Amino acid sequence: MSRFKTVSIFILFFLTLSFASSQQQVSEQTQPLVPRPEHPRPQFVRETWLNLNGEWSFTFDFGLSGKQRGFQNTDRFKRTILVPFCPESKLSGIEYKDFINAVWYQRNVTLPESWAGKIISLHFGAVDYASEVFVDGQSVGKHWGGTSSFDLDITPFVEPGSTHSLVVCAFDDVRSSVQPAGKQCPDFNSRGCHYTRTTGIWQTVWLEAVSPYGLKSCHIIPDIDQEKFTVIPRFFETKDDLNLRITVQKKKQTVQQDSFAASQGSPISIEISNPRLWSLEDPFLYELILEVLDQKGKVLDQVKSYVGMRKIHTKGNRIYLNNQPIYLRLVLDQGFYPEGIWTAPSDEALKKDILLSKKAGFNGARLHQKVFEERFHFWADRLGYLTWGESSSWGLDVTSGEAARNFLTEWSDIIVRDRNHPSIIAWTPFNETWRGGERLERLLTETYDLTKILDPTRPINDASGGIHIKTDLWTEHTYEQNPEKLQHLLAPSEEKKIWTRNSEQNSTYQGQPYLIDEYGGIKWIPSAQQQHSEDSWGYGDDPKTPEEFYTRLEALTDVILSLEHICGFCYTQLTDIEQEQNGIYNYDRTEKFDMDRIRQIISKQQIESEKTIY
Repeated sequence: MSRFKTVSIFILFFLTLSFASSQQQVSEQTQPLVPRPEHPRPQFVRETWLNLNGEWSFTFDFGLSGKQRGFQNTDRFKRTILVPFCPESKLSGIEYKDFINAVWYQRNVTLPESWAGKIISLHFGAVDYASEVFVDGQSVGKHWGGTSSFDLDITPFVEPGSTHSLVVCAFDDVRSSVQPAGKQCPDFNSRGCHYTRTTGIWQTVWLEAVSPYGLKSCHIIPDIDQEKFTVIPRFFETKDDLNLRITVQKKKQTVQQDSFAASQGSPISIEISNPRLWSLEDPFLYELILEVLDQKGKVLDQVKSYVGMRKIHTKGNRIYLNNQPIYLRLVLDQGFYPEGIWTAPSDEALKKDILLSKKAGFNGARLHQKVFEERFHFWADRLGYLTWGESSSWGLDVTSGEAARNFLTEWSDIIVRDRNHPSIIAWTPFNETWRGGERLERLLTETYDLTKILDPTRPINDASGGIHIKTDLWTEHTYEQNPEKLQHLLAPSEEKKIWTRNSEQNSTYQGQPYLIDEYGGIKWIPSAQQQHSEDSWGYGDDPKTPEEFYTRLEALTDVILSLEHICGFCYTQLTDIEQEQNGIYNYDRTEKFDMDRIRQIISKQQIESEKTIY
């Protein structure tokens, strides 16, 4: 592709990009406009950061020989790419659809002189799958995990006030069976419920200057029963006489402030009298200012964050939000975009998806086979939208020790990154794992235990619609399109308490909350649209008219709502994705239906429990 064509796409992108954002980037030097300019970590914001999105030089490495050819020492590759969009995407300026073994990126970075004496961290939102980073030809670190964020301390390799060559190499093999791939297609053409692949950088890249005594991370745990929240800080380094000052604000007005010894990993309790709770109706967020102070009171580091005071727990076969039972009306959201694939074209697009879902009557989403970027969770926090966090586990051979090791490491990073978000109310590490014998049982058990250690505050759905071994939620998938047959399938009887697809392989059902977390999937292509491909599909026979669609959707949903032992559902799905044309919305996010009618169906009260469950 010519440089002229790439630049043209680059300019066109900015003419259409909405820069609406709740938090604006502040930097110590003037920067050109960049795609996705908003701060990528909305719960951990510093002023001294530098967004590295934009045009990078780029090359493919199909033979995996780039390092031998000295690519790490390059000062520019021949092609260009628009980061953070993957080379398979249109927005990247490349749009190469075949399998890619490895890719290389390069750009020059000039560091502000004022960053002298600080730790300089290089951050990546996500790089699929394995990556190595070089500064001026020297390797500064490696990372494995296509959906987990990571950072590297490059302080020893750079000089503030100087310009350095930054090179990133990314290796990817979705057919290896040892790396999580999600819905990335293992065949050349997209088919079934597998879609276009993502390789290399697909989330924001940025630099950050931090005091050597600054905060490295912060785990924030709300407790509405005791009217407090707990902060567990980690620092890059500590020394005597340093304090951590925590300021809690409510609409910019300070409601609590206190200082504590800056002790590594020591829990700090912050009392909030009569707290305003985070809920669907009132997604209120307390603002936090976290500051590291020296003995003279000088601020060495400042981080802005927020906390939502809410509680999620299970009791019997019900799920409770803020100690009140809640009925989950979720939609399956796979987070694909026509021009960006795994990467949203703008921050506004992330927000829009949530608003579209709420307009259709859903109170949340099962985020499916993809780890969504933190900006999505930020908008869910702001808008009052419940989500289940899920991995991209498809593509793994669950009997492989290497695959298990890769998964557990990446899953740990995902939980640690996202566990402060109040909108996330459950973890779903796996989807539809049906085979694997004792090795699968061990992996499910160890994943459950690891998840509970990292986050004991949320219920875990060990394998959505798959074999349940150790789980807090019991979930099943059914795409039965006949309402009478669905009623017969799901209704309890003397022979069975609940319907389960894998009764001979599951552990014993112990009365957990029971949900149908995939159903429907009814295909409909409006006359104004067209079939994506010859193999476009949905579940069951296609309705002949929109009215037939509404009738079927309502009848299936009514069956689920009529069964008192069921405490929630998840409809497949929010949008069409390539050949899977069974969304409530088209792939381009335009409406397929009368959304008032859809909302009336989805938001119906549970027929047997409308007084206690909403």
